[in-house]
Amino acid sequence: MSQPAATKIIDFMGKRKIAMTFSLTLIVISLFSLATRGLNLGIDFTGGYLIEASYQNSANLDAIRTALNKARFKDAKVQNFGSTKDILVRIAPRNDINKASIGDNVLTVLNSVSKGKVQMRRVEYVGPQVGNELRDDGGIAMLVALGGILIYISMRFQFKSAVGAILALIHDVIITTGFFSVFHLEFDLTVLAAILAVIGYSLNDTVVVLDRIRETFRSLRRTPEIKIINMSITQTLSRTLMTSFTTLLVLFALFIFGGEVIHGFATALIIGIGIGTYSSIYVASSLLMTMNVSRQDFLVVAKEKIVDDNP
Repeated sequence: MSQPAATKIIDFMGKRKIAMTFSLTLIVISLFSLATRGLNLGIDFTGGYLIEASYQNSANLDAIRTALNKARFKDAKVQNFGSTKDILVRIAPRNDINKASIGDNVLTVLNSVSKGKVQMRRVEYVGPQVGNELRDDGGIAMLVALGGILIYISMRFQFKSAVGAILALIHDVIITTGFFSVFHLEFDLTVLAAILAVIGYSLNDTVVVLDRIRETFRSLRRTPEIKIINMSITQTLSRTLMTSFTTLLVLFALFIFGGEVIHGFATALIIGIGIGTYSSIYVASSLLMTMNVSRQDFLVVAKEKIVDDNP
């Protein structure tokens, strides 16, 4: 296979040391922040109060949030529940307010910004034990996903490619999680779901690049490894950038118009897909160079066939 003369091969691997330094810097910052500041866990993990209320007309969520903020419920999360007339209020555990009276306090605030009477549907307290179980199950789900990916890539490509792909995914998860720690953004179940989605998205991009690298190595002889990798990334670049661009368009629309409840989810996906696109181009491929990948690594070993000469 020969490269068309009109196609310019971009020297991605020539900048791999700069890219690796950039990645290591982000990872160190993320890990340091996670170790010192931790994550701003939401009510899904910490426990707290769930208050469901019903309005006679559509509820004004912005007015409700403003009123709750003035009434010492600054951490309250308000969202529609089922319809525009029903709302769900999430409040983290409070020591300064009696558990038995928190529902009445919230109901008073809701009535103060409503033209009609607000009906309280339920008040529930979610203990921190439930949050701990959700956190542990989410972490296990992430580890199982990474383990399954390692096996899949090893079977489809080869071990060096699998190591590069897994390290690229770990790179994406650490930096995305670290972003939430550095900026102290709330980390809840929707953010965890977004990070799992980032793993799938980033893996898809990485597999496309690795597949092209494998085919190019098999097709070209006596071509330097660095040129083969640069050629493969260049050939898949337009597909990678267009996929990321169209996906980010949707995510920015969700971030801007989706409301406060979905901000964390959209933010995690925006950061994750941005980092995932970068890692598909640089991290996995650079790690292949570091592990001295060669054409022999991608050749299919032919099985010897035993021929019985006896009649």
